[in-house]
Amino acid sequence: MRTIEHWIDGKPTAAESTRTAPVWNPATGQQQAEVLLAEPADVDTAVRSAQQAGLAWAQTSLSTRTKVLFAFRDLVSRHARELAETIADEHGKVVSDALGEVQRGLEVVEFACGIPQLLKGEYSDQVSTGVDVFSFREPLGVVAGITPFNFPVMVPMWMHPVAIACGNAFVLKPSERDPSASVIVARLWAEAGLPDGVFNVVHGDKTAVDAILDHDGVDAVSFVGSTPIARYIHERATMAGKRVQALGGAKNHAVVLPDADVDYVSDHLVAAAMGSAGERCMAISAAVTVGDGADEVVEAVAAKAAEVRVGPGRDDSSEMGPVITAAARDRITGLIATGEAQGARLAVDGRGLTVPGHDAGFWVGPTVLDQVTPEMDVYREEIFGPVLSVVRADTVDDAIALINANPYGNGTAIFTSSGSAARRFQRGVQVGMIGINVPIPVPMAYYSFGGWKDSLFGQSHIHGPEGVAFYTRAKVVTSRWPSVDHPAGASYHFPTTS
Repeated sequence: MRTIEHWIDGKPTAAESTRTAPVWNPATGQQQAEVLLAEPADVDTAVRSAQQAGLAWAQTSLSTRTKVLFAFRDLVSRHARELAETIADEHGKVVSDALGEVQRGLEVVEFACGIPQLLKGEYSDQVSTGVDVFSFREPLGVVAGITPFNFPVMVPMWMHPVAIACGNAFVLKPSERDPSASVIVARLWAEAGLPDGVFNVVHGDKTAVDAILDHDGVDAVSFVGSTPIARYIHERATMAGKRVQALGGAKNHAVVLPDADVDYVSDHLVAAAMGSAGERCMAISAAVTVGDGADEVVEAVAAKAAEVRVGPGRDDSSEMGPVITAAARDRITGLIATGEAQGARLAVDGRGLTVPGHDAGFWVGPTVLDQVTPEMDVYREEIFGPVLSVVRADTVDDAIALINANPYGNGTAIFTSSGSAARRFQRGVQVGMIGINVPIPVPMAYYSFGGWKDSLFGQSHIHGPEGVAFYTRAKVVTSRWPSVDHPAGASYHFPTTS
């Protein structure tokens, strides 16, 4: 049985770990490896390595940092297939989807390659006689990332390229469900010339998470995951005096107006709901049909959902793979049953799906539930599976009110040919990321990613300009150089300009 080790101080290591967890192949249902689970001592070793390496890295020139980032970008690009196949084997998503994940992560690396421009400060000349003021930003020190299973490459890359470019050292605690990609990324950082200890990986469960949150050598924590854990991490790390950005769960709605093209809408709804088996924080899980035409939309969506090719991630003909674990499969199918029991109509039922040759895999087929109401469990809970709930609304204002009443505020979309309706929607919804005829509005790397309400704890969104601000802190310098022509007399009153 292969054992996946930590990566600390530039090399793989077992450190002090004795506990392990299974790593499954979701398409076969078989265990393919075991991953070490870090103890607090292992986290301490990683943080101390990062502290030591970070002292020198923070003083490294912007030119040198940029060269390492460009080299890393090239290596990730050349190893994209290896990363994608590793994701497919441990997460279950199809290779083409995993390649898209790697590419979106690369876009953040490319953004971070421009760090000299992003770290430029400000300067004000002669604010008072003989006095100038200027500002610049410095790294925090050691920062940590705690990341989910659903994007084992992209989500960590929302964090560590920006943090490292800013001069910090980084400790990553990836999901123990699909840990191998993070070790590959660590190896690529080393090949790119990043000094040992600047990027470390510790695998683990809650024990490792709590050790990171409590460690006085960690200055900031970035997290992406479920809302209950995001709230927990924000509270515990903030209590320990750390900066925290904690992105939580989602219930993303797509509003369909009567003037939208049904064929276009149904294509995008099915792809957005079923892609990656619905295991995306930006997946569309609720379609809100406005006015007449709901039956036509449901009929088109159901027909296309039933045609999705479900199979192993390594099979190039597969459009959707399995879910991550047997427990996830059972939870999803249980919610489907609850939805039916509470009055929803099953337009497409994905329970009981089997894939020839992979009978033990963790399969849930595309599922469409019609006539869902806000009181039902399938609407209230984040299912994180290939399930689309269809809710009906009379007007666009009713749809906006429905979205705003939801505790989550991550992403939403509207399908319409009306610019007026789209503008009304984008100004009215209380959501952080909005798509207009775009079902999954993940912004480009030079914008920041993040939601509102229970989808975000802390004030900072992730990557982009807010990421740079999160991983640095400002210094403002007021300077005067006295001379014979401009003597600097001391005064006991509060300083003012003159």
